Amino acid sequence: MKLLSKILSFLFHPMLMPTLGIFFILNTGTHLSYLSFEVKRVVYIIVFISSCLLPVSLLPLFLQMKLIKSFNMQSARERIYPVLAAGIFYFLGYFLLNRLNISQLIEGFMLSSLVAILLSVGISFFWKISMHAIAVGGITGVLAGIMFRYGVDLLVLISVMVMVSGATASARLYLNAHSPSQVYSGYALGFALVLSGVFLV
Repeated sequence: MKLLSKILSFLFHPMLMPTLGIFFILNTGTHLSYLSFEVKRVVYIIVFISSCLLPVSLLPLFLQMKLIKSFNMQSARERIYPVLAAGIFYFLGYFLLNRLNISQLIEGFMLSSLVAILLSVGISFFWKISMHAIAVGGITGVLAGIMFRYGVDLLVLISVMVMVSGATASARLYLNAHSPSQVYSGYALGFALVLSGVFLV
């Protein structure tokens, strides 16, 4: 069970979820599904580099500077600098996508993800909210936003994502990484922010 929990935590790591969110945005039957491969590739590259590759690349530096004790970042305070750095890279990704002006939907998703990152930085000063829960909540939110905004039937996909979210949340609880309130509030925050960002742009 512990191994399965670690696998789920890795597969649905917060740094991978923005790329998954973009995949859903570009492949769920909206007008964006018809973008050329070249355009989609540019979007994927920008999002993956800004939300995953660059933040991960700084972790060894933070470890060497003793800003974090381990890559697991067990305490809330340890996460402040890495998450703040991730927020800067998220903004860079949002800025580039905004300049390319491909889609307001993509921009809304990245902007709401950035807001979630910044809020989690503030919360981390006094509480260890679950970043995993924020991330999977955000993915559920982007699917719900696409369905409500474009009338695409995504009920099955949303149901699957809710089950995946539950499994991921259970994994974090099993690993004693968070309390139930930290997981539930993280999921609600991620869902509400990204749903708003996607549905209201």
